[in-house]
Amino acid sequence: MKKLLAVAVLAAFSTMSYAADKVLNADIVVVGQGAAGTAAAFAAAEKGAKVIGLEKKAIAGGTGNFSEGIFAVGSKMQRDYYIPLTKDEAFRKIMAYGHWRSNARLVRAFVDKSADTVDWMQKHGVKFEKLTTNYPGGLYTWHIYEGRGAGWIKLFQEKGQKEYGMEVLFNTPAEKLLMKDGKVAGVIAKDKDGNTVTVNAKAVIIATGGFADNPEMMKKYTRFPDTDGLAQSGKNGVGIQMAWSAGGGKEGLEVQQSYRPGPRAVGTTNHVSATAKQPHLWLTPQGERFTDETIMGDWPAAGNALERIGGQMWVVYDNKNLDSMKHDGIVQGVGVMVPIGAKLTNFDKEWDAAEKAGWAVKANTLDELAKKTGMDPAKLKASVEQYNQAAEQRHDALFAKDPQYIFPVKQGPFYAIKSVASSLGTLGGIKVNDRLQVVTDKDKAIPNLYAAGSDVGGMYGDSYDLLMAGSTIGFAVNSARIAAESAIKDHNIAAKK
Repeated sequence: MKKLLAVAVLAAFSTMSYAADKVLNADIVVVGQGAAGTAAAFAAAEKGAKVIGLEKKAIAGGTGNFSEGIFAVGSKMQRDYYIPLTKDEAFRKIMAYGHWRSNARLVRAFVDKSADTVDWMQKHGVKFEKLTTNYPGGLYTWHIYEGRGAGWIKLFQEKGQKEYGMEVLFNTPAEKLLMKDGKVAGVIAKDKDGNTVTVNAKAVIIATGGFADNPEMMKKYTRFPDTDGLAQSGKNGVGIQMAWSAGGGKEGLEVQQSYRPGPRAVGTTNHVSATAKQPHLWLTPQGERFTDETIMGDWPAAGNALERIGGQMWVVYDNKNLDSMKHDGIVQGVGVMVPIGAKLTNFDKEWDAAEKAGWAVKANTLDELAKKTGMDPAKLKASVEQYNQAAEQRHDALFAKDPQYIFPVKQGPFYAIKSVASSLGTLGGIKVNDRLQVVTDKDKAIPNLYAAGSDVGGMYGDSYDLLMAGSTIGFAVNSARIAAESAIKDHNIAAKK
């Protein structure tokens, strides 16, 4: 009797576990609900597809929530301000920057879609504050939206679910693709309770945001894996690996979205940190100058130069420079948060914490500064002497730095800020065509499988392109729209009446 009772109990538990598993059906399943995933799900649902989105976290958006604006060329905002940049010019500049290592058809599709995407976002209620660039003399392609990325992502999530029937399963990470007869047929995921969720679908769009939180992949594929990251938690490359498992090719794995170098794990609004993001004297850990410091305005160039010397440097300035930054303002903006001309009035109250943390050093003499930082005193003093001479002569014979940004280092106390290479994430992994279909290494399309955003390779050559401000979010949203439209067309999904 006891044995029969035990069997019955086990059977009951087995039935309960099985009943908790779910099988869902959709036209399109979108893996990830960051900027690209949200845009893809919304664009597909808007056109009549039954869409299920899968998101491993409890909320949508990911790093897209922190974005400030989106790239476009030929938009109404640009026409209103008589911005002369054309789509052809933008295409040529992007391809030249990447030395034609980019996927030219993909870049062209992105550029051509960009203006329509801004119009599309405005049509659905996204408001834009202004049109700008992100460095002096840059191209005005950056369309700044109100409420940062979190604003429009929240809007699209709510509108997509309420008006277009978009369904999103949060706390439900995708685990693998569902394959039938050698073709992609959906996604298998797990909910927060560990139950299996199987989503049968005509098409799958992968948009999981890259692999910056996967140390093994970072070490294997990127040139400088130990970069300082911003909110990359959970970006473990699972979407990329899912595409590869279905036969998808690899592209662009080495590309990172290089960001301004600075103190590790310190926010961009910190005023002590902001002093390190200026074109002051940059020195190797040994005390030697290694670059034209104005490349701070061109983050990828700054990242490449810093990566070459090992990924860490000291940014050095004197008390006169500090006084100018406090009272006259900074010459290099730190995004929208600490713009050009901002006065670093919080420096003194934030200094103690920075010094205690070990990334900010103050000394009365250069010898003392060398001792505190570990730099070679002879090399430090030689670098400062060369730099001061360049300032006096208004000519940098070493790196040809613009003399207006050569600020001499003469008046103690002296300051040194430890800075490291920084990245906003990875920008590649899956090979696609210009319709955002995942393709093999030999460019054969994988049936029913698409990808978008930072999981996708081919947009860049070997370095992130800061030339076109807002391109990362721009590529995320535009590639998402193209992927959604391609999936709908390929599978004859009827529009809602």
